Amino acid sequence: MRIALIGDHSEEVTAHRAIPVALDMEAAALGLEVSFAWLGTARLDDPSVLAEYDAGWVVPASPYADFDNALAAIRYLREADMPFLGTCGGYQHMLVEYARNVLGYPAAGITEIDPTCGMPLVSALTCALVEVSEPVLPEPGGLVARLCGEAQQDESYRCSFGLNPKYAGIFDGSGLRVAARDRDGAVRAMALEGRRFFLGTAFRPERAALVGRRHPVVAAFVAAAAA
Repeated sequence: MRIALIGDHSEEVTAHRAIPVALDMEAAALGLEVSFAWLGTARLDDPSVLAEYDAGWVVPASPYADFDNALAAIRYLREADMPFLGTCGGYQHMLVEYARNVLGYPAAGITEIDPTCGMPLVSALTCALVEVSEPVLPEPGGLVARLCGEAQQDESYRCSFGLNPKYAGIFDGSGLRVAARDRDGAVRAMALEGRRFFLGTAFRPERAALVGRRHPVVAAFVAAAAA
């Protein structure tokens, strides 16, 4: 089982230390071996190299070295129906990729990367979620609810940007659906239904591994890769 970790690796990033631990835990639970490769965005000019892998995880710690290459990688995974997980920055880029290439909003962007973008789809949160845990409410019937149950759960964050509520409605009626919200109704996860696995979360499920706990989101992603 080979998993591509798309992003710009740094041992200083907590998530980058947690993800290999989380993957090893899930591989052990399945009785399989897993290998992974860090694919830096600056060198990912040809997304077709992802065909060599069984799944792709677009990891936290953005802005990435190459914004366009990150979007192209997500598009490749989506169009090839490969298992995809995007956490924090990966989630933000997933939203932009879908808005641009499926919904037809080429000006969609992330204000952290382009403060003057024509459509600030991902913008600064009113209250930054840096090194905090907050309750998440899975959307009834959505992917997070199917994986984790519909009860409220606490999740870890380290982000200052998220889906701009002004534009949340553009996804209504599309395949990319809300999978979880916070207590105030802000979107915290979205999933592309009808795929083997395609999920983006503002929270960071990989961090559970650092306290020896498996997270259902990571477990489902690895199971999809194994399948």
